[in-house]
Amino acid sequence: MHFDQVTVNGVNSNEYQADRGPEEERRKMFASVLSAAILGMEVHPIQVEADVSDGLPSFTMVGFPSAQVKEAQDRVRTALKNNGIALPPKRITVNFAPADIKKEGAGFDLPLAAAVLAASGILRPEQLTAVMMAGEISLNGNIHAISGILPMIIRAREEKCRFCVVPAENLKEARLIPDMKVIGVRNLNEMIQYLRDPEDYCMEDIESTVEENTEKTDFCEIKGQESLRRAVEIAVSGFHNLLMIGPPGAGKTMIAKRIPGIMPSLSLEEGLELTKIYSIAGLLSPGDPLVRKRPFRSPHHTCSAQALAGGGRNPRPGEVTLAHRGVLFLDEMPEFSRRSLEILRQPLEDKVIRISRVYGTYDFPADFILCAAMNPCPCGHYPDMNRCHCTPAQVSQYLGRISQPLLDRLDLCADVTPVSFEGLSSSRIGESTNKIQERVTRVQEIQRSRYRNEGIQFNGELKGSQIERFCKLDAQGRGLLKMAFEHMPFSARAYHRILKVARTIADMDDSGTIQKHHIGEALSYRAFDKKYWN
Repeated sequence: MHFDQVTVNGVNSNEYQADRGPEEERRKMFASVLSAAILGMEVHPIQVEADVSDGLPSFTMVGFPSAQVKEAQDRVRTALKNNGIALPPKRITVNFAPADIKKEGAGFDLPLAAAVLAASGILRPEQLTAVMMAGEISLNGNIHAISGILPMIIRAREEKCRFCVVPAENLKEARLIPDMKVIGVRNLNEMIQYLRDPEDYCMEDIESTVEENTEKTDFCEIKGQESLRRAVEIAVSGFHNLLMIGPPGAGKTMIAKRIPGIMPSLSLEEGLELTKIYSIAGLLSPGDPLVRKRPFRSPHHTCSAQALAGGGRNPRPGEVTLAHRGVLFLDEMPEFSRRSLEILRQPLEDKVIRISRVYGTYDFPADFILCAAMNPCPCGHYPDMNRCHCTPAQVSQYLGRISQPLLDRLDLCADVTPVSFEGLSSSRIGESTNKIQERVTRVQEIQRSRYRNEGIQFNGELKGSQIERFCKLDAQGRGLLKMAFEHMPFSARAYHRILKVARTIADMDDSGTIQKHHIGEALSYRAFDKKYWN
């Protein structure tokens, strides 16, 4: 089929060649449209430029495209052919600007097709002005969903685009940004139809459906373990990291899974922040793309260091970022590789993880509560020597898998004991998740109000100078802390964490000053790491 005789949706391409002078005809051979490349958490606008000129027939792509992006020329050419559109037998050059950013993924298919169509005369170049596009094209012309649509729409709004064209499957996600016009298309013909006549284009309305989680977990189901429940409430109230040590079957994992339930509900701002992360990771639900609940990530102990931290050829969020604003639970902590565990040290301090690659450095948010569980020895029954058959060397080697610098970054270390028969058989119902959540929310509001001008929200985020200002001790509390340091050689980091935990306990008691019993309880959550790692 000769290009000059192509008809698309009843409109002949020659209509756009009539009444044009030589200058207009020359300009028609060039067109560009806006797209985006996601590097880490940053979205970089990419101008997809196409030029059709005389010469030997060829299709050249420049501007640092990856091998995956270069495949787009075959997908686009075949998709156009299968929809009755034959590209002219001319020299086609496509440029992705700026050229110093590597282009990855199949999301450039749609803007590539639009730019080539405009440069070939099927569309008018001005129809693509201030328009952002992204989407993958199949060989029959259908347009499929891609990851990372939400941050692209946010960037399009910043670039003051007129509208965005995205796959219809991504439309619910894209419409989470209400003040940006977004068009969802299912195939190439719909894209061409809308760009030619946006006023008459009829798009189906898509309703969001909130998916309900059928699994209901509540703290009232926990039998016994009052001391551990108290430690968990303190950890969540001040956003502190928690380590649980105890034998198998004592309820460590059961309690950990209920921690997100006692955390305050996500605000809309936090929900959009998490949705952006999960969009880039490609983990959003198609039916309800908005993240509405605190994340709970529980990677298996065989998880690699890269999967935990994030990265890859084109860096993507890892488990520490997917747990942002929520809980990262490491069950059987000593079974994780030493390299994976040591990666956690930097994000636990900075609340962000930094990944360096040849082409740049990428920052991913990592503000989470680390909740870890472990047995005290390989068999799990130490120090009960009637049941534990591990040698001292085996126990030492097992505990030695966790370094002291990492232990110092865990604010609370709770000893978990087995529940007695009386506790398991008791008909007494414990406090519900909702009741604990109310207390946690109240304590966190106290902290937000206190630190509103400090750039932090919780006691767990306090730094050196802030600790001195906000963690005031009475005389008895100071004396107890001094005595503890004389008998238990804590590090400076452990000293600061004891004060931060004591500050949270004082907030739970509505006390402006940290008192002796607050210090005593905070010290009790540091004593067990000395018991096992002495």
